[in-house]
Amino acid sequence: MKSDLKFLKIFSTSSAVSLGDEICRKAGVPPGKLTSKKFACGERYVQIGESVRGCNCFVISTATHKVDEDLMELFLTIDALKRSLAKYIHVVIPHFGYARQDRIADPREPISAKLVANLIETAGAKHVITLDLHSDQAQAFFEKPVDNLTAQKLFLDYFAKKQIKNTVVVSPDAGGAKKAEKFARLLGADLAILHKSRPAHNRAEIQKVVGDVAGKVAILFDDMVDTAGSVAAAAEVLRKNGANKVFLAATHAVLSGEAKEKLAQAKFEEIVFTDSIPQDFGKLKNVKILSITDLLAKTIVGIHTGRSVSKLWEAHKN
Repeated sequence: MKSDLKFLKIFSTSSAVSLGDEICRKAGVPPGKLTSKKFACGERYVQIGESVRGCNCFVISTATHKVDEDLMELFLTIDALKRSLAKYIHVVIPHFGYARQDRIADPREPISAKLVANLIETAGAKHVITLDLHSDQAQAFFEKPVDNLTAQKLFLDYFAKKQIKNTVVVSPDAGGAKKAEKFARLLGADLAILHKSRPAHNRAEIQKVVGDVAGKVAILFDDMVDTAGSVAAAAEVLRKNGANKVFLAATHAVLSGEAKEKLAQAKFEEIVFTDSIPQDFGKLKNVKILSITDLLAKTIVGIHTGRSVSKLWEAHKN
């Protein structure tokens, strides 16, 4: 296997150093040498610290609260690898920044997700790996291949081990109903859907619950939690409709503003996230983190060695 990995290089930008180090450990390769810093004027500087000529290079990056800085560093890293004659450049971006801006909802808006996709490809990426993209259709924004992995199996295994009885999986809105329905089916649980409206950005109002949650254990299932206003309101509505306990499960812990305080006040039985975004949870004591590093390491090694990785991200498809 070591000879197979001779020309595999994995580099991590500032947004994903811990994540990248753990992926490298599980993949059995040393972390790639990458210098990244800011000049006094605020401009970003990167330098590849080793030869990558003819190598298969993977860049681990994710979108944090400094999303614009994260993307600029990613673009520069890709460009540096391209100019250093890397054979193939893959971008591994678990939390894809701007993914929610995937359409024109009001006049004179940009389609920001498509613009970011174009910039990643223009920088020199030939392949993108992401995780639970906000909308599957956003893959079409890329001209290059995209692998949209899912953390669903991590959540499925975790909750299956709990052996919770009388469970209902709850989608926070109609847009997430398809993913929630699949998760509920595989878990052997019922399904409920919350109908909500958005009077303004980062504001949501829950109007009604479709489905029976009375006397059941509810698992609120979503792709991300940002300001936590929606999920906190959802927890309250579910309890008012008779849910005995409410769990929260989401792939990306964005947690902007007062999100942590809102989650604490919502009194979830447990909050389950992945480590797709580095996050300090502060005083939140009931948080469980599921690691995506094994999934990403196996995917990277599989792609590098020319093996099928479909079983990793199509698990439990049917």
